[in-house]
Amino acid sequence: MKDVQLALRQVLYINKAFVRSPFAAFFTLVFPIMFLVIFSVIFGNGSVEVARGVTVRTATFYVPAIAAFSVITACYTNIAMSLSIARDSGALKRMRGSPMPAWAYMFARIVHAVLVAVLLVIICAAFGAVFYQATLPTSTLPAFLVALVVGAATFCALGVAVTSVIPTSDAAPAIVNASVLPLMFISNVFIPLQNPPQWIDILAKIFPVRHFSDALIGSFFQLNGSGLHTNDLLVLGAWGLGGVIVALRLFDWEPRI
Repeated sequence: MKDVQLALRQVLYINKAFVRSPFAAFFTLVFPIMFLVIFSVIFGNGSVEVARGVTVRTATFYVPAIAAFSVITACYTNIAMSLSIARDSGALKRMRGSPMPAWAYMFARIVHAVLVAVLLVIICAAFGAVFYQATLPTSTLPAFLVALVVGAATFCALGVAVTSVIPTSDAAPAIVNASVLPLMFISNVFIPLQNPPQWIDILAKIFPVRHFSDALIGSFFQLNGSGLHTNDLLVLGAWGLGGVIVALRLFDWEPRI
């Protein structure tokens, strides 16, 4: 019970530190909206085919697409960078030597990332409903939430795992962005791909970003009965399990410099 209390206190501490850093909080929460507006302006307000015979307005398409980007940024990019910085500064080593168990610190980091991700999704959905008249999911809302939870868990695990290949915190932005940004362009996130070359489609489906994007977009636009994209969720789960295994075996608490 005491360990649980320590974990919850650490969650509170990390959340307070986030709120008390106004510039970081501002850009974290506003950046996805900037992308939503910019891409809507660049690609106009035409139609995008999200399924065979189903088209939506481009601006509406970007609501779940940028929501996927928001979750990946909060749960993968931010976790990988913050852990790398904390490791190199010696904070992780000191934390490991404190009375608080190691799992409590990781739990707090992950819970904070998930809370930020959920807040970003709510902001994107509200902004899209108000300014782009995006219809929020109703009958497929459970499927949307399941996709959100599975995706957040997967990218949190991958965010912890990728720190094992980051040599120093200075290299973290380059490695983390290089591992995810190119996938955004071929995974129906930054660009609505309609009839892409087969090799791009196959390449995108190897990685979890495409499956997460498809699961969110499919449930948001209620493209089938329940909106649940089982195959996409299974692939996400496999990537998440792989991330957990790598993190447990290779995560390092001590500085590498």
